[in-house]
Amino acid sequence: MSKDSRKSLTHLGIQSSDLPDRVIVVGDPARAQAAALMLDAYVEVGKNREYVTFRGNHGSVPVAVVSHGVGAAGAAICFEELCQAGVQRIIRAGTAGGLQSQILDGNLVNVTGAVRDEGVSPRIVPISYPAIPAIEIVRDIESASEGQDSVHKGIVLSTDLFYPHKILGSNMKLWQESGVVAVEMECSILFVIASLHGIKSGAILAIDGNPLAKNDEEMSEYNPYRSVVKETVDIALKIALDALIGGHASSK
Repeated sequence: MSKDSRKSLTHLGIQSSDLPDRVIVVGDPARAQAAALMLDAYVEVGKNREYVTFRGNHGSVPVAVVSHGVGAAGAAICFEELCQAGVQRIIRAGTAGGLQSQILDGNLVNVTGAVRDEGVSPRIVPISYPAIPAIEIVRDIESASEGQDSVHKGIVLSTDLFYPHKILGSNMKLWQESGVVAVEMECSILFVIASLHGIKSGAILAIDGNPLAKNDEEMSEYNPYRSVVKETVDIALKIALDALIGGHASSK
């Protein structure tokens, strides 16, 4: 897809010309700031609602960092505008809860697919359409993760529901028994939108807890503000940036 430098990205509050070809997306605007601090000569180019955009260089390659907020609906707006702007690579660096017993705080997950348990993507394409990252991005994340301990690969559950209620309960045990490795909220919509635009996407996730291991499906003990989580998020951001510029001969 060619880039129209004149296109205004309404919700991101920027022009398509503000974006290089390669973008890291994160949920939290504060995490976007942390990622920007890892770049050379970064600048803030946009700030509107939960969408904050920074641009800088990683090595000699221009990259951007954009926050997308929490949940598929708001994130879909961000991803769609990035794709309409003509970016070529998008990697999500986020957090997730482990679903398998061996996937615990401080681990990382290189995502190979996502269960579409959110309400946005079924309004775009039929539910039988797969939510999968680009194999090139999976491989680049794997290369960028070399030397790190406890890096898992697998399918994640992307869901709208964070706090279950007793009326319908939670379906996390079902997906655990299906071999799904972690639960988060935005990967499926990223993979679907990127695939429809012919854009390469992927995700590296830091594990910030395991609700089933703690028998805490209601998330009453959830606490992402621990040092082990912060350290792992920083590692995930660095991996995402390194993977983003993998094979960067065509970079802007």
